[in-house]
Formats: sequence, structure tokens, C-alpha cells
Amino acid sequence: MENRAYKFWFATGSQDLYGDECLANVAAHSKQMVDEWNKSGNFPYEIVWKPTLIDDTSIRQTFNEANADRDCAGVITWMHTFSPAKSWIHGLLEFRKPLLHLATQFNKEIPYDTIDMDFMNENQSAHGDREYGHIVSRMGIERKVIMGHWADENLQKRMASWMRTAVGILESSHIRVARIADNMRNVAVTEGDKVEAEIKFGWEVDAWPVNEAVDYVNAVSEADIKALTDEYYDTYDILLEGRDEKEFREHVAVQAQIEIGLRRFLEEKNYQALVTHFGDLGGMKQLPGLAIQRLMQDGYGFGAEGDWKTAAMVRLMKIMTAGMKDAKGTSFMEDYTYNLIPGKDGILQAHMLEVCPTIADGNIGIKVCPLSMGDREDPARLVFTSKTGPAIATSLIDLGTRFRLIINEVECKKNDKPMPKLPVATAFWTPKPDLKTGVEAWIYAGGAHHTAFSYDLTTEQMVDWASAMGIESVVIDADTTIRNLRNEMRWNSVVY
Repeated sequence: MENRAYKFWFATGSQDLYGDECLANVAAHSKQMVDEWNKSGNFPYEIVWKPTLIDDTSIRQTFNEANADRDCAGVITWMHTFSPAKSWIHGLLEFRKPLLHLATQFNKEIPYDTIDMDFMNENQSAHGDREYGHIVSRMGIERKVIMGHWADENLQKRMASWMRTAVGILESSHIRVARIADNMRNVAVTEGDKVEAEIKFGWEVDAWPVNEAVDYVNAVSEADIKALTDEYYDTYDILLEGRDEKEFREHVAVQAQIEIGLRRFLEEKNYQALVTHFGDLGGMKQLPGLAIQRLMQDGYGFGAEGDWKTAAMVRLMKIMTAGMKDAKGTSFMEDYTYNLIPGKDGILQAHMLEVCPTIADGNIGIKVCPLSMGDREDPARLVFTSKTGPAIATSLIDLGTRFRLIINEVECKKNDKPMPKLPVATAFWTPKPDLKTGVEAWIYAGGAHHTAFSYDLTTEQMVDWASAMGIESVVIDADTTIRNLRNEMRWNSVVY
């Protein structure tokens, strides 16, 4: 789905005590920085230079203009000189978008032979950083702090990474989830407080009777079904495996009809994520499989068995990775079964049908196979194995008194052997720091069996998002020990 062409404003702090020449240099330096950043190719969004902020009036006006500009996804602030922090109070109080404090300096090295007090007054970012940082901390405002020289590529990449988080923060309030049918009966983890989720994250989660979506499916023309079915046949490997070709195509055509119908339903009613449930399919001929996989590929969020929290997180993470060069993919996923052989240990990930093909490695095929759940005809689905490499698996859970985002760093690997009888897409990963500790930590933290999974996002990005949302985050990574994790969660219970 299309995403807004966001921009980030660059606002430089100073004051008028140092004279016009100093202010002219401050403006020239900040313009040069923005120009070079935009030419670097390291940023996913354009950075827009703004005039130097020297008093309460200019600061307040700039922040309120940023609030009103729909294309502005956040403000990057830099203290070139000392900027008295009381001047920032009203603007910060009224600002409602992501904020980055860039702790940098125009010059990289102290000019030892020529440095004088004029230079010191003009280039006192270290002084200004502490004054500005103090007031933001005192006001309890959530922000990102990044330090380094503005021209260093590593700093630019950290800024770029924060931009994606900032867009996720902003776009969170535009996520609407269609609950087609309800949650799987008696399952705890897919439930949650939808009103609190709208307050915290901005998500709208609405229930729809399944047959209202089915009406859209039934209205799809035969010509449209044939055209999309032909596209499937041109795009994917057709794995008949002994089935009659005509009968196979009829099953695939049902998924084409479902995809078109659900897409029209979601577009007309302005939803960016959806859930289904195999136990409540109404007039659906098949459980949506290939159809859901294709919708996810195009940017829709999805959660199975009514899991609206995971559906919203998948959508959010797809927004955050939009337009990323060489992206490896983001998907809904589910823990299934362990492999406990030392050196080959890990968790096999899959779902009945709905795994996003953006994570596929190599060819993608279509299979039509029976499904014991749902009491419908054999559904068509895309089958593949996932890419390898580092990734994160996230689980947003409702603890009753608060939300918690669990982030586990994982290493995706190739399956040890083929699984010819398993007719679903799969991934296989070992959680960090190792299988035993990772699993124990996940269970202690209350992590769900469904995850929003991505090769392209980092722990830091997701922690920053959780902080901006005002919720707890629990990280399971190479440094995790069970003792420290349990203590951390005890402390968090007091904080939150």
C-alpha cells in the first residue's frame, strides 16, 4: 500500500548574544549539513532545513507548524551554540511528534592553533547539549539522543534508523484492523483491551460479521477471478503433486476470488490490517490462505485466529520497513515445534497457511492440500522456506494492567533436511542467546505463540517505538540471563 512521502525538519538552536556574524555562520553550517545529508543516499526520507531558533517565539512557532504539517514526521534538533533552555519549554509542551536530539558539532576537531573565544562561543554544542537535554529530561519528554559527528556514516545510519521508528510512531495512529469474525474460543493470548490499545497506540479495532466480507468475495466477476488466477500461474511454481490440474486450478481460483473480495472490502472501509478465524468462515469456501499471503506482501497486517494485536504489529513493522533497499521481509509467524539436537537446535516456525512471501528464499510454489480445521474445501497456499540471517521476533501482549512488547533477537537458519510432507511455508530459527535461555526467557516474559517477525528492523528501533508509546519493552538478546531478565520485569512492574 502507498505510504506518505514524509519529511523530517532540522531545527538548529542558538541565541542572539553572539552577534549577526555568528548567527550567519550557524545558519550556513546547518544548511550545509542538510544539503550533504540529502545527497548522501543514507536517509530514507528528506531532511528539511529550518531557520535558526533563537527565542521562545520562533521555537514555539516552528514546533506548532511541524504539528500541523501532515508530511512532517518529526523534528531533529541541534544546539550549535548555547541555547537557553527556558526558551524551549512552550514549544516542547505543545509538540506532538517524534523528537531527535542530535548531539553533534560542525567541526570534527578542535582547531588547536587558532582557537579563540569567538570560536568557542560559536561552536559550543557540548554546552548547548547539556542545557537542552536537561530541560527535555525535566519535562519528561520522550526523545531519541544520538551523538557523533554529523558527517560520519555510522551516525547517519543511526539517524536513518530512527526515522523509520518515527514514521512507525506517527503511522501507528492510522492503523485500522478489521476483525473478520472473532477470536478463537478459549485462547488467552489473542485477547486484549481494544479500547486501551486505541488510547495507547491509536489503533482502531473493529469487528465485522464474516459474511459481510463474504458478500464482497461473492461479488467478484469471473473475468477478474480468471485474470488473477492467470497471474498466479505466471508468478509461482504450480505443484500439482498428483492432483487433477483442472480441479487444482478451481481451488486456486477460489483464493483469487477471496483476495480480490477482501482487498475491495479493506480498501472501501479503509483498513490496513485484518484477522480471520478458521472456526468462523461463514460463506467462505476455503480458509483464506494464498489470498492473505498476497495481501501481506502488499503491506497489510495479519493475525490468525482473531489476533488483532499481531495484525496491527505486522502492519506497523511493514510501514517502518517501507522502501528499504534490499529488504528481506516482514511477516506474521507462529512457533510450532522444537528441534533439540545439539548444534542443530531451534524452533520451526510456520502457520496453517498465512506466512508472507516477502521472507521467501528462492522459488515460491502453490500447493492445494487438505486442512483439518475449518470444515471447508482444500485451500491453496504459497509454500517456501525463509531466508537466513539475523532477525527479530516481537510479541505484544496485554498483561491486564499494561501492555508489554517482547523483542527476541533470532538467527534464521536453513532446515537441516527437507520436509516434503509439510505443505506450508516455514522458517527455522534459534533464539538468542541460545535455545534454552531464549525459550525460558520468552515464557517468563509471557510471550505469545504468534509473532510479528522481521529481518529488516532492529531491537533498538522497536524499543524506541515502545518507549514512545509509553509501554514496557523486554529484550531477549545475546546478553540475556534469566536472573537479570526476571529482576528487570520485577522492576518494570513497579515502574509501569
